[in-house]
Amino acid sequence: MSAIASREPVRTGSPAAQGFRESAYRVGALVRHNLLIRRRDPGQFISYLVMPMILMLVLKPIYVRVVDRGEAQVVTGLLVMFSVFAVAIAGNSILSERQWKTWDRLRVTRASTTELLLGKTIPVYLLMVVQQVFLLVYGCAVIGLGFPPAPGLLLLAVLLWAFTLLALGTALATVARSLGELGVISDVSALVVSSLGGALVPIAIMPGWAQAAAHASPGYWALEMLQSALAGEAGGMLWPAVILLALGAVAAVFAVRRLARGWGRTHLL
Repeated sequence: MSAIASREPVRTGSPAAQGFRESAYRVGALVRHNLLIRRRDPGQFISYLVMPMILMLVLKPIYVRVVDRGEAQVVTGLLVMFSVFAVAIAGNSILSERQWKTWDRLRVTRASTTELLLGKTIPVYLLMVVQQVFLLVYGCAVIGLGFPPAPGLLLLAVLLWAFTLLALGTALATVARSLGELGVISDVSALVVSSLGGALVPIAIMPGWAQAAAHASPGYWALEMLQSALAGEAGGMLWPAVILLALGAVAAVFAVRRLARGWGRTHLL
């Protein structure tokens, strides 16, 4: 990996252009390498696709009977729940390098911390977007969700939610000390975030204390944003999008600073 990250293209043009090309080359090499890793081990990603598809079919009759727009609730609820589970994929991409004892080697190459994170996280980000888009298409084609009036708004919501999850997963990987610890944190967090956010049970029929706590869950704002996007309501997306974007930015800054200061090193495991 260090050889891949350290190779540079031929230098031509202005210094700024050279620096940009060299940075893009390093990031591209890391992205290709990590896409190969994801292709060789797709099991986790496939499970987070198949499980919500089955649950959507099973739970659809219940949601349609008890909730207005039940199809939208079952699709967006399970999408949010299993997209939060996918945080583990983002965390694994960083933590596995630490456990393989290769993260320190990457840090001594010419690639900066930001370039290393981009190379590791871009493939995971693409997987998260593909997961959510696939489940939405499945919801439209099989569950009866109907074609959204503003597909662009829905795609924007997916991109924002995937960014937030990616940033949270990356930040989590800088503090977890093992894959087991990461799995426990991500799984428990997924259940708490999705259940409090109304992914499993609509907010309106939850206990009073849960309704009050729901606003503290990123899953609540993700559901609000996705359901507003499905309805074509740009105004309804605005506040949830701002909250999720701010949360993702804070997590991303935390991850970059922590890794830049050496807190991702293997001797801390």
